[in-house]
Amino acid sequence: MKYYFTTLLLLVSIAAFSQSLEDEAPYILTPPPALTPRINGAKIVGASPDKLFMFTIATTGERPMTFKAKGLPKGLKLDAKRGIITGKCTKSGRYLVPVTATNAKGKWNDTLEIVIGGDLALTPHMGWNSWYCHQTRITQDIMERSAKAMYDKGLINFGYTFVNIDDGWEVKTNSDDPVLGGAVRNDDGTIRTNKNFPDMKKMTDYIHSLGLKAGLYSSPGVTTCAGYAGSLGHEAQDVKSYCDWGFDFLKYDWCSYGNEYKDLPEEVRLKKPYLLIDSILKKADRDIVLNMCQYGMGEVWKWGKSVGGHSWRTAGDIGWSTPELINTMFQAGFFQETIRQYSGPGGWNDPDYLLFGRIWNWQEKLDVPSPMSPSEQYTCMTLWCMMSAPLIFSGELISLDDFTQNILCNAEVIDVNQDKLGKPGYSVSKQDSVEIWRKELHDGTTAVAIFNKSRQKTTVTVDWNSIGYNGRYNIRDLWRQKDLGDTESVSGFDIRGHGCMLFKLRIKN
Repeated sequence: MKYYFTTLLLLVSIAAFSQSLEDEAPYILTPPPALTPRINGAKIVGASPDKLFMFTIATTGERPMTFKAKGLPKGLKLDAKRGIITGKCTKSGRYLVPVTATNAKGKWNDTLEIVIGGDLALTPHMGWNSWYCHQTRITQDIMERSAKAMYDKGLINFGYTFVNIDDGWEVKTNSDDPVLGGAVRNDDGTIRTNKNFPDMKKMTDYIHSLGLKAGLYSSPGVTTCAGYAGSLGHEAQDVKSYCDWGFDFLKYDWCSYGNEYKDLPEEVRLKKPYLLIDSILKKADRDIVLNMCQYGMGEVWKWGKSVGGHSWRTAGDIGWSTPELINTMFQAGFFQETIRQYSGPGGWNDPDYLLFGRIWNWQEKLDVPSPMSPSEQYTCMTLWCMMSAPLIFSGELISLDDFTQNILCNAEVIDVNQDKLGKPGYSVSKQDSVEIWRKELHDGTTAVAIFNKSRQKTTVTVDWNSIGYNGRYNIRDLWRQKDLGDTESVSGFDIRGHGCMLFKLRIKN
C-alpha cells in the first residue's frame, strides 16, 4: 500500500480543556511484566572479528530461566543460565541465531542477528550516564552501586546495557584538592584517575560480571568541560588505558578543544579530533562505541558517521532543573524529524539524555525531581523512541522510584526504539497544538504517536483514512499494552496537556 503525506492530509477534531500541569501527580500506565518469558531490546548486534564479544539476551519473566541458542558463530558461547553470549568470532558474516528463553511459566522464541565485521551500534544505545544526577561528585562506589541497581531493578532485562561515567573521573588540572588534584599523568604519559576511582579495572570487571558494559568520558582538548584532564596529545595512550581497564563506550566531548587549531578551516577543525580518535579506536583490541558530544556544530549529522561516530549530539544540553527544560526538550526532540535521513544503523542522531527521576540542580546544590511533569516524561520517552534516539537515562538510578521505572521499562515502547529497521519516525501532520508521527517497523507494522503540545488536555479525533490507513487495522496502545480495536471503530483520544499516545497498527488478517 502506498501512502502520501502532507500536513493537509490528517484531519483532527480538537477540543481543549483546562488543566494545571504543575499539579499533575505521577500516573503509571505500564502493567508489570508477565511471569512468562519475553525477550526484549535489540534483536541485532554488531561486533568486530577477533575482538571480545558480549551480549546479554534481555529477558523479563520469573527466574530461574534457561536459555538456548542455535547456530552461534564459531568462537561464541552461551551461558545457558544467565543468557549471556561471550567469546571472540574470527569470521565476518551475518548470523541468524534462534534463541529461546524458558521458565516454569512458559517459553519465548526469537531470533538474534549477529553481524561480525560491520558496524557497531546497529540499534540506538541504551543505558545510564552519571552526569545529570551526580556530575563531578561521581565516585567508583556510586558507579558500582548504579550498575548493581540497573541489574537488581531489572533494567538489564529490558535492554539497558551501558553504565557510563561522565566528567570527573580524571585528575582535575591545577587543583590542590587532596582527592581530585595532583599530577594528571604518570611519567610515561599515561592518564591517572583521581582518588575517587582507585581501581578502574576492578570496576569494569564488576560491571561486566553483571552482564553489563562500561563507558567513560574524555575530551579531545587539554581539559574536559569541568576542568579535568583531557586527551590532547595523548590520544593513543588514553585509548590503550581505556582498553586495559575494559571500557566499551567513549563519550568524547568537544569542550576545551574549541581553543585549538583555530587557523584551520572550520570544516577541517570540526572533524579533526574525531577522525584521529576513530583511527585509534579501530586499531584497539576491543570494540568501543564512540559518542561524539559536540552539540550539533557544523551540521554534524551530515558527517558524523564518516568520521567514526556511532552517535552525535545534535544540539546543546537539554539542561537540568530549569523552567525551560520542557521547551528545550520539545525543541531538541521535534527538530530531529528534519534530520532523520542522517540517522540509522551504525550512527544515530542524539538529542541528549533522558532526564527523569531525580537529578542534581548544580545552581542550588540540591537533589531534585525532574522538572518535567509526568505527562512530559511520557512524551519525552515516546519521542526519543519514535526518532530512534539513544535511550541513555541520566537520573538517579540507585533509588529509582516506581513511576520512573514505569517510564523506562515498557518493553513494547522500547521495541519501537530498538527496531531492526532503524528508521526514524517523521511527522505526518501538524495542526494547531497536535502533531502526529509515523514510524515504519521491520515486521511491516507501523508505530503512530500523537503529541499534544498544548498545556491543556485535548480530545483528538483522528481520520485514519486521511493518513493512509484506509483498510482495517488493529490498534494497540503500547503504553497501556492494550488492544483498542480497529481503525474503523476507534478514532477519539483524550490526551493530557503536553502528553501523548503511542500505538502500533497492524493490518487485520
